Amino acid sequence: MKGEAGLQSSCIEWFNLQFPKLKLLLFAVPNGGRRNKIEAANLKRQGVRAGVADLILLFPKGGHGSLCIEMKYKKGTQQDSQKDWQRVAEAAGNKYVVCRSLNEFMKEVKNYLGIER
Repeated sequence: MKGEAGLQSSCIEWFNLQFPKLKLLLFAVPNGGRRNKIEAANLKRQGVRAGVADLILLFPKGGHGSLCIEMKYKKGTQQDSQKDWQRVAEAAGNKYVVCRSLNEFMKEVKNYLGIER
């Protein structure tokens, strides 16, 4: 697996090994990918929202309700819908970060959990 999907898989694997008691609280939001029009319409009716972060750690910490993580590979940039969702998530009291590597992911998770400052 390469690219953003491979990076995200590596991040999940690391998290599950480091924080086994929290592993059920970190989950992916599979919004991306190509879908046919009927499937896309069905998902939209079921509540899929454009721009939602790739990973969410549903664990309140440091005054935040959750940690929302947008994964970007190398020089990938946020889409407008992702920037809009970031503003909404932060306004609702969540922390939002963009990670481009496993090292960035590890640093942000540890920082959020109060393990490293």
